[in-house]
Amino acid sequence: MRATIWAVLAFAALGAGSLMGLASPAAADPYDYPWCIQGRQQGYPGYCGFQTYQQCQATASGQDASCGYNPRFAFGPQRMPPRVIR
Repeated sequence: MRATIWAVLAFAALGAGSLMGLASPAAADPYDYPWCIQGRQQGYPGYCGFQTYQQCQATASGQDASCGYNPRFAFGPQRMPPRVIR
């Protein structure tokens, strides 16, 4: 009987832990930003984790790389502006 209770408690704890993981905010996807560092090491479209062109340029300096606009950001689905409720 005690083994069954412990097994049920263990499964409940695992289930609660997995639900807590679902409720936590998701990590930012590196493809959600408009600027990508592109070069021999990064490929195309490269690493697209830069919000500004200056951030990308600072990372690309000293490397055989350049910065370009993220095609997933440019040609992806258009985001709707938030609705204003009056």
